[in-house]
Order: sequence, then C-alpha cells, then structure tokens
Amino acid sequence: MKRIYLDYAAATPLDKRVKNAMKPYEADIFANAGAIHFDGFEAKRAVEESRKSIASILGCKSKEIFFTSGATESNNLAVFGVAEFFKKGHIITSEIEHPSLLAPCKVLEKRGFEITYLKTGSDGIVSPLDVQKHLRKDTILISIIYANNKIGTIQPIKEIGKIKGRAYFHTDATQATNFLNLKVETLGVDLLTANAHKIYGPKGIGVLYKKSGVQIMPQIFGGGHEEGLRSGTSSTPLIVGMAKSLEIAQNIKNEENLRLCQLRDYFIDKVLKEIPIARLNGHPMKRLPNNANFSFLHADAESIIIKLDVLGVSASSGSACEAQYQKDKKENRYSVRFSLGRQ
Repeated sequence: MKRIYLDYAAATPLDKRVKNAMKPYEADIFANAGAIHFDGFEAKRAVEESRKSIASILGCKSKEIFFTSGATESNNLAVFGVAEFFKKGHIITSEIEHPSLLAPCKVLEKRGFEITYLKTGSDGIVSPLDVQKHLRKDTILISIIYANNKIGTIQPIKEIGKIKGRAYFHTDATQATNFLNLKVETLGVDLLTANAHKIYGPKGIGVLYKKSGVQIMPQIFGGGHEEGLRSGTSSTPLIVGMAKSLEIAQNIKNEENLRLCQLRDYFIDKVLKEIPIARLNGHPMKRLPNNANFSFLHADAESIIIKLDVLGVSASSGSACEAQYQKDKKENRYSVRFSLGRQ
C-alpha cells in the first residue's frame, strides 16, 4: 500500500543535501572539536562555520548561538536558566505552549515561582494586550510560542517584543523555522529555540539563541563547552546538518510557503464541504502554511487516526510529545492535525 504521510509537524525526512553535507564528518573528519590538534581543528572549523551560518539567518552574532540536543533541551535551558539566575520572580507564558515549556513551568511553580498561563481567544491567538496586562515589576520571563505545534496559529511575537518591558522574552520557534521570519531583532526576542528535525535535518540537534547580556544558568555541567552554557562533546555531523537544513529552508521559504498555502487551503475547503461534522481549529489565515487541524463532532480523534493509519494515511492528534503529556485531556480527544510537507 502506498502511504500518505501528513505528519510533517512531528518529523521530516532527512534532506539528501543535508545528508551529503554531514557525511564527511561522520567518518573522515571525526575528531573531537575540542581537541587541540589538526584533526580537532578541522572539526572545530565546521562547528564554527555552522554557528556563523545560523547566526546569519537569525541576524545575530555567532557567539549568541548555542548548540543543544534539540528543542526540548533549549526550552528547558531557557526557562530553568533564567529562573535559576534570578532565583525568584514571575513568569508569563500561555496555555498553548509545547510540553517542553509547560512542564518546566510546572516544576518552577513547586519551587515558589509564580506562573501566569495566558488563555487564547477562540482563534487560538495570544493577545499582546493580555501579556501587557499581566506584566509586573517582578516579571523575569515571558515565553510565548511563535507558532503553535498543534493548531498552527501564528502568534504576534513582534508586538509582544515591543511591550515586554524589562523581562526577558523567549519564543519557541520550532514549528515556525521552515516558514516565518527568524530575525531576532525584528521579533524583539532575547531567547529563541529551534531544532533540525522539523526542517528536514537530523534528529538530536537544536539551538538556543541567547542575546548578549542575557543572564542564564547552565543546566548541564562538565567540560565547559558552548562557552560554559552547555557542556558535552560537540556533535559535528549533527551541527553541520542543522546549519545546512536551516539554510535550505530559508532559501526555498517563499516558494514553498506559496505552494503549501494553496495545498492547505484546498484541503481545508474540501474537508469542510464534504464532511459536515468537521470544524477547522485555529485562525483561518494566521496559521502555518502546512497546518490543517480539524475537530469532528462526536468523533474520537484517536479512532479516526487509527482508521486513517489502516488506510495508509499518517496524521496525529497534536505533537507526539503532547500526545504523551496530555493524553487524558478532553481537547485532544476530538482534534486531528494534518501537516503537509515537501513530499
């Protein structure tokens, strides 16, 4: 049976160009990038060129890019790092964040931090005025996802960046990286999370952008890698793959966005017309080009997904992480996410 994969928001295939870029660093240039000999310098050069490439795309300095094992670690580093530096204070986030952001906030609540979880409107969008309303003198961090991983709504990050006051502002750009503007100065963010496996790169690699002057505490200790912020031997192949996948995504962004928007809108229109019990979740226009999320009245999402799978169609009820984190919550029972991709 020919399968139809509609879960690109969960994982994407490795682009052949990315695979080719990584290949020399898997067997030939294999030395530890921290070693002080020729072979180590060759690996270090690849790491730093990748860092420079990513910084160029984000419009920041190379020294503001820190490599991690993925978006989950980057989100944890941002939240726990800020909290542990300030030791106390207030954090603003939203109810529609990824579990890798919400779970650390729940831990911090138990440690005495006060967390405000903003609700969204019926369109799934956080109001900047709501952020401003809840800002306090002791607010140390605002963290709002750039584009929601489940319903694909694009949040007004630029507007929030203008009103953040003295608080640090973090955004999880994991779902947005393929499609949206990543210039950190334009967005007004102090911290930004991204990873590779949503953009046709390898799994197990991500970045945290940290603006110069922003103070956070490291969460992994050891040999002092990544300027002491994240210890651990650099994975040269994965880092090269991250940079290459981001470069490709940005180069084809405009053309691919147009193609996907046309395909997405066609799909949404057909579903709503031909399935009377279907309802589109999220804003009809302010959504990712590849996201179509539906509720089906009185129909259980898990049953639909299983039946689709039998028919050769891969879809999901949200993020794979969220399925584990929120599997007992009612909102997941009726929502099916279809996410389109390059194939």
